[in-house]
Amino acid sequence: MNIDLSNKTAVVTGSTLGIGFGVAKALAESGATVVVNGRTEAAVGQAIGALKKAVPAAVIRGVAADLGTAEGCAKLHLAEPIADILINNVGIFGPQDFFEIKDSEWTRFFEVNVMSGVRLSRAYVPGMLSRNWGRVVFISSESGLNIPADMIHYGFTKTAQLSISRGLAKRLAGTGVTVNAVLPGPTLSEGVEAMLAAMPEAEGVSIEEAAVAFVKKHRPSSIIQRAATVEEVANMVLYVSSMQASATTGAALRVDGGTVDTIA
Repeated sequence: MNIDLSNKTAVVTGSTLGIGFGVAKALAESGATVVVNGRTEAAVGQAIGALKKAVPAAVIRGVAADLGTAEGCAKLHLAEPIADILINNVGIFGPQDFFEIKDSEWTRFFEVNVMSGVRLSRAYVPGMLSRNWGRVVFISSESGLNIPADMIHYGFTKTAQLSISRGLAKRLAGTGVTVNAVLPGPTLSEGVEAMLAAMPEAEGVSIEEAAVAFVKKHRPSSIIQRAATVEEVANMVLYVSSMQASATTGAALRVDGGTVDTIA
């Protein structure tokens, strides 16, 4: 399949590392102009440099903005007012016992993981509608269906993204704008590697071996019995961002290695 995104501009939030960076790279390789985002100028600059090195012909721009705030979302939209493709990827996670999670932490997770996508979709989708073409992708998680007992606050934000994605797709029925959610499972991003490094599974083994042990212990229903790579997740996001995915909308597309035990 030849995916050509020439003359399309993609905004990828939280894209200086991990899945976001992998998605930005995949979009750039397919010809899109890519806008990367992170919280600091240094992180954004480093990501731009890495992307230009990987894809020398690509047009890459960046905006440093904290998308966990309304002001940060407005800053991004002001700097880059047009997006044909919006990847709502920015997110935070981390294990914490339910009884120890403060109200402020629930709010922080909601603002970053959920409201960033709400605000940016509200800002960018009208332009997509005026051009009668657009792609909005929410990076949710299998944790939105298979709520982890040690990350309930994270799981609830990922479920919320599924509701927003499905509802917004229905709101845009009959237009050239599609809205989908992609649900990764355990993925070997830098953030997950850091989390694994602090766990007992990582003692005396490689990070890949630690990931396998983590999946087998904490996600035993996984069919692939390993963590996915960032590139495997990016491939799905690239597809739903493409011209070829014009009949795919309102979907929750799993790249979870079969972790969610369902045939639907």
